[in-house]
Formats: sequence, C-alpha cells, structure tokens
Amino acid sequence: MKAGASERRAEVTLRLSEFEFPPMQDVLLVGKRAPIGPEAARRMVDALSPEQYEVLPLDHAVLEAAVIRKNLLRLVPVEKLLPFLLEEGGKIAHESAIVKAQVTVTIEASRTVEL
Repeated sequence: MKAGASERRAEVTLRLSEFEFPPMQDVLLVGKRAPIGPEAARRMVDALSPEQYEVLPLDHAVLEAAVIRKNLLRLVPVEKLLPFLLEEGGKIAHESAIVKAQVTVTIEASRTVEL
C-alpha cells in the first residue's frame, strides 16, 4: 500500500437462527414516520399472536410506540424496562425505522438461611 493511502475494511458478523412465528422479537420500537404505525402494529401482533403483546404510545423525539411482549412485562415492570429500551433503541432508531429487539432477562436470587 502506498504511503498516505487509506484502507477501508468491513467486519461482517452473521447470526442465523430458526425462523420464528410471528417474525418479531420481544420488542418493536416504531418510529413516528415508520411504514406501519402503532394501530397497524397492534393489528399485526393481534392477528399473529393474540393477547401476547402490549402496544404502548410513547412521548419520544423519534419513536411513536413500543410493542412489548406481555411475558417480558411480567418479569420487568414497564417503568423499569421502557427507559432502558428508549435510551438504547433511541441511539439507533430514526423516525422512519421499525427496530426489533431481543431482550433476555436473567433473574438472580439469593437467600441466607439459618442452619
């Protein structure tokens, strides 16, 4: 390579997994100008997985709604989970985006007992 010449590289990581039905994860973050809005997202998840998701309207700069799996909300209260989702999802989302997120919750418990 010549002195002063720049070099460009890309690292590509591929993650393959079995197709899931419905084809969404634990959370969808819907941008304010996304191809589908909150009501269409509600109809989609109700058609594919009735009663499995909660659609929450948002007061956010670029996101209009969050679609969250109800089982996830049983593990982590919405007031704890939503700020985390918005902080991290808001870093990559834009108004026309629909961002899907896989959320893994691990609960640890410990107790001391008298012997």
